[in-house]
Parts: sequence; C-alpha cells; structure tokens
Amino acid sequence: MTETSIAMPEETICTADLSDAYSDELAYLGLAFRDFGKRSAFSGPIVTLDTFEDNGALRELLETKGDGQVIVVDGHGSTRCALLGGNLGELAEANGWYGIVINGFVRDTLELAEANVGIKALGTHPKKSLKRGVGAINVPLRIDGINIYPGAWLYADADGVIIAPQKLK
Repeated sequence: MTETSIAMPEETICTADLSDAYSDELAYLGLAFRDFGKRSAFSGPIVTLDTFEDNGALRELLETKGDGQVIVVDGHGSTRCALLGGNLGELAEANGWYGIVINGFVRDTLELAEANVGIKALGTHPKKSLKRGVGAINVPLRIDGINIYPGAWLYADADGVIIAPQKLK
C-alpha cells in the first residue's frame, strides 16, 4: 500500500481535535448520521458514488479492492429503500474498504454490526433497492451544502463526519 491509501488507525481519530487544529481547511457534514458497522471511527481517501434508490453500482464498487478507502454515497436522502445491507457489508470488509458513509438508508443492521467496516447512514429501511447498476462513480458530490471530491480525505467518529482536501498530518 502507498502512503496515500493507508487509513488512520481507529484509536487515533478524534474529529473534535482535528476540527480544533484544522478548522479553516475542513468541511463538516451536518447530517444526523447513525453508526451501523463495527468500526465506529474511520478515515481514508474518498471514492464517491452518486445514485438514487439503486445499489447495483455500489455492489460493483465494493467488489473491487478498497485498500483502506472510504466510499461516500449520495443516495439523495431517499427514505424509500436501503442502499446497503448485510451482504454488501460483508463484501466491503472482505475487500478492504475502511468505511462507507451513505446519504440514505441501510438494512440488515444486526449483520452490519458484525462487519469490521465503518458504516454511517441516515437511518434504516427494510426494503431493498433496485439493482440496475445506475450510478456515477468518482464524480463530485454535493451533500448538505458541502462539495465532496474523489481523493479528498474523510474522518469520522461519534462526533461527526469531516472532509479535508488531503490527508491531515
């Protein structure tokens, strides 16, 4: 792995401390994310996905090697279905993805709690999504008024989610 693809160990992440030290360089996602994965704090370079009520492209992405990266999914806050469930949580862990942040919902929460991946989403819904593979990978996103670019760094813990243009020292 290269320096840019190694995520910080969970115990070293404190978004409040990062905010104090780097506030002028950071963007803050103010959405009320809930934790679903086993890893409650995580960081890494961002891979983006823009989709709506379809997790086919998310599955395709999770089938690739994650190498400690974090996926940010803009599901446009849809409350009508889940974009991530237990099978995809297992796939994320198996392929080395360090975290997933979803502007949308998840399901299979008991299974997700066993996946050693950071998973943040807005809530839960029992209905599965469509699986047509509709979605755009590694495109700029705008979530909660914040621009999120592929390759930027995400830091997440119980206090929130912050975005930095590059890895913080």
